Amino acid sequence: MPQLKHYILAVFLAFAGFTIAQNGSQQDADKLAFEVEQLIDQAQIQSDRGDYFDAKDNLEKAKDIAISINDRKSVGFIHTKLAKLHFFVDESDKALSALAKATEIQRDINDNPNLALTYNVQGYIHNSRGEYTTALEYFNSARSLFNDEGLDKYLSELTLNEARSYYHLENFKASKDKLEEVIISAKKHDQQRTLSTAYILSAKVAMKLDNLDIAMEQAEEGLQLATQIESQENINDAYLTMSQIYEAQQNFKDANVYLNRHLKLSDSLLNIQRENLSPEKQAQYVTKYRNAENKNLKEQIDEADAEENLSRITTILSISLITILSLLTLSLYKNNNIRLRTNNMLHKKNDELIVAKEKAELASKTKANFLSTVTHELRTPLYAVTGLTNMLLEEEPKEKQIPHLKSLKFSGDYLLTFINDILQINKIEANKVELDPEQFNLRKKLENVISALNNSALDNNIKVHLEYGKGLPETFFGDQLKLSQILINLLGNAIKFTKDGDIWVRAFKEEQDGDNYRLRFEVEDNGIGISKEKQGQMFESFSQGSVQINRKYGGTGLGLSIVKGLIEILKGKIWLKSELGKGTTFLFEIPLKYAEPKKVVPKVSEHAKNIKNLDLTNIKILVVEDNKINQMITKKILNKMGLYCDVVDNGEEAVERVRDTEYNVVLMDIHMPGISGLEATKRIRTFDKELTIFALTAVTLEDKMHEFDEAGFDDIISKPFKQEDFEKKLYNELSGTGDDKDKVATPL
Repeated sequence: MPQLKHYILAVFLAFAGFTIAQNGSQQDADKLAFEVEQLIDQAQIQSDRGDYFDAKDNLEKAKDIAISINDRKSVGFIHTKLAKLHFFVDESDKALSALAKATEIQRDINDNPNLALTYNVQGYIHNSRGEYTTALEYFNSARSLFNDEGLDKYLSELTLNEARSYYHLENFKASKDKLEEVIISAKKHDQQRTLSTAYILSAKVAMKLDNLDIAMEQAEEGLQLATQIESQENINDAYLTMSQIYEAQQNFKDANVYLNRHLKLSDSLLNIQRENLSPEKQAQYVTKYRNAENKNLKEQIDEADAEENLSRITTILSISLITILSLLTLSLYKNNNIRLRTNNMLHKKNDELIVAKEKAELASKTKANFLSTVTHELRTPLYAVTGLTNMLLEEEPKEKQIPHLKSLKFSGDYLLTFINDILQINKIEANKVELDPEQFNLRKKLENVISALNNSALDNNIKVHLEYGKGLPETFFGDQLKLSQILINLLGNAIKFTKDGDIWVRAFKEEQDGDNYRLRFEVEDNGIGISKEKQGQMFESFSQGSVQINRKYGGTGLGLSIVKGLIEILKGKIWLKSELGKGTTFLFEIPLKYAEPKKVVPKVSEHAKNIKNLDLTNIKILVVEDNKINQMITKKILNKMGLYCDVVDNGEEAVERVRDTEYNVVLMDIHMPGISGLEATKRIRTFDKELTIFALTAVTLEDKMHEFDEAGFDDIISKPFKQEDFEKKLYNELSGTGDDKDKVATPL
């Protein structure tokens, strides 16, 4: 028994010792890991202040410790840090070697976040070596990993590096688009250094694109930020950029001021850089610097020589004057020859203009045919939408369905107006669109517009606010359809470019003279904003913020052009305020006349009443329509009027039916399979000159009207049509009150 007790005690002591050793080992590992983090942080501080060699020593120590505790993630990260230091001291080959080691480790352990950072650094180094295409490949790999890991905050610097590559490749448009993304992202994540660099590079891009005013604004913004964060490199770059902009503006005085500031600060920064180079690089630097000094000395000597040459120039100018007088005589002789060649050139240009005129006429004809087809293809389904909506509203729908049907009707009416304006955009630009003023409730109009687009707003998590001016009347006299189109375009635009935000629609009085008001409307959002360069182009046709924005958000770029045209027709004006990353406000003013509110009494079509007073027993109507839905709608409208009809779906059958059956009226569609409605009508007119034929069509362009007359139509009923207009034309025909025709139906 005593031996057993001693054995148990020995086992217990051994286990306790093992446990204590294991815990001690874990504590040592944790301590070493903490020491690695401290060394990395210390190295970062030293690197930021330019102590590159001290930073390198600390990183080497951290790497050795990380290897000892098998912390491969830290080892890979440290290699990336060492690569940046090698690059800073002008050892790009060693930097690329360190990056290769980091990449190998990070791929092996699937450390994608740090691998993305490594790719970004590698691309930056290739950029510095002039290998811009290779750099973009690394940036693209880094972007994919950042997106996969959801590391949006790193995208600002990455996109800035891409913008640098495109700038050096002289793809200034792509560089500008990338920089707009950087500015939005850097503001979002409060990355002031990146934002400052982006503004300065944007200034360089704008200068390349000959936008000197915008270039100066961007450079001043970048300098202001750089001064706030005490970034000497960015301040120096801003000085040089502003000097170049002033020089391009012919402002040599200010250009010289900023150039001197740049040179003074450059000397200071070069001294810091020289102190942090390796010994062998320092020797190369001294040689390089001396060569630069020799070059400056040579330039000074050249300037002295130039002053001596000034006196020589005076003599040369005197000789040149005599030479010029001699050449003048020769030029008079040559002038006749030049005039002869000019006349020949004018004849040639005239011939070219004739050819260009013929091409323009052909293009105009092609455009007319295209608009005719588009008109039909868009308005035909709208006939179904508006027709079915009106029927549903008349068939006592459920109470909860009425708002939806009214919204559908409102959208259909707006879409019809919108299509008409797009297809007649030339008329808008020529200011030939006719006004259709009527009394309306402005407040309800704004509420209806917001209600119609509220579902789209909710999809983007947007809350739309209406602010109606205090004391502003609600009823006005004006063209409410055009005002609706303006507001829907602007509000729809705001919803498209805003996510998780707010939109404010405001209306208030700007001026008043009796019943005549000048109202200001505002549509404000806190979306992505518009760059200063693009703001001046936003009201041009087919203009959008950038290619990336077009791809991301879609759209035709016609909306704001139409809005501007409509506002000018309403004798108003429009402008905008915007800042990238903060949002946009569109403001417009239009005149409206106050109208006393009056009770609206629903109209009952007099023509509908009149039709019911006609004897319709023997009236025969033929509907020629290939669209099944439109057949059903037209037939139902006629049935509600007490009329019955036959329906055919093609032109050939229509001709045969008219040949075999006596009809009073034919409603003929234009675009159908087989022969068109125009051709069918022409054939009918060969054997029946008296039959009433209406063109039931979506085509309403003026340049097509002569075709309807030539084909033999009596009138045109445009789709989608107002039922009252349809009833009026039908009543005039059936009662014989239109166009002096014999009566085909007798009033009871």
